[in-house]
Amino acid sequence: MSDSQPVYAGIDVSKDALDLALGQQGKVIRFPNDSAGHVALGKALTKLTGPVGLVVLEATGGYEFTCAAYLQGLGLAVAVVNPRQARDFAKAMGHLAKTDRIDAQGLAHFASVLATHEDLQRYTTALPNAEQLALRALVVRRGQLVKMQTAENNHLNTGVATAKKSIKAMIKSINTQLRHVEDEIAAHIKAHSAELAKKLVAVRGIGEKTAAVLIAQVPELGKLNRREIAALAGLAPMNHDSGRFKGKRTIQGGRADVRTGIYMATLVAIKHNPVIKQFYDRLVAAGKLRKVALVACMRKLLTILNAMVRDDKPFNFSLHGLPEKA
Repeated sequence: MSDSQPVYAGIDVSKDALDLALGQQGKVIRFPNDSAGHVALGKALTKLTGPVGLVVLEATGGYEFTCAAYLQGLGLAVAVVNPRQARDFAKAMGHLAKTDRIDAQGLAHFASVLATHEDLQRYTTALPNAEQLALRALVVRRGQLVKMQTAENNHLNTGVATAKKSIKAMIKSINTQLRHVEDEIAAHIKAHSAELAKKLVAVRGIGEKTAAVLIAQVPELGKLNRREIAALAGLAPMNHDSGRFKGKRTIQGGRADVRTGIYMATLVAIKHNPVIKQFYDRLVAAGKLRKVALVACMRKLLTILNAMVRDDKPFNFSLHGLPEKA
């Protein structure tokens, strides 16, 4: 390949394997999805005679994170895209069949198009580092344990007497694991993200658990504009208009764990944070449905946090027309 001709790469990710396509019609090479495989894949990309324009991976349940972060650490431009976006693009290009090879080549084609996109930086924002990945694993595990705890408590309320001894033992075990994981999360944040956590929890409504979710799941916090950060959490209103039809604006997509954390924080903020409470009351008084007003408050709270991290400044009531110590 010519030195001036960039190579666009697509990587189809699964739990055990990484299928690398060099160009939309290029050769597909399989690597194991482990540390040795990441190193071998990185060497395959960095030893190409032409420059690598962009590497695109599809978000696959977290199996892509370590590889993507490693490749970005090598200085490569890496984008992790939504699976639905990748599949819609493939269908639009006429690729109706679905195999690992076809998917990898489709992602390489997507990379060549995405590389010319005016908002490319939104897709290639710095990926989580090793510390963030470790915290993310703990936060995800906590969420899993909470779901298990809820399920077992429901079983306790509905189960017959002969099963309750087992259910109670399981709840006790889950509670113990939950305490251990929460202690690990607190220790990790104290060691690596204490200042950021302190800034976030100083905002009324944001507790330690929500702060942990934001630190772990939103490495882009402070690096995107207000609409981009809202879209990332699935809180940006999307138009549904066509011809004379004017549909309702709705939210969709985004990171569900982040949206859930912001939802819980906003419920508290509506009662105890004067800025969010005032905004919510004004929307409701203007005739907005309470659900719509709540989503707007979620979006406002997230954009406030994003601006605080971006500007490296604490929450300031005066910026919202309220006394400094409201």
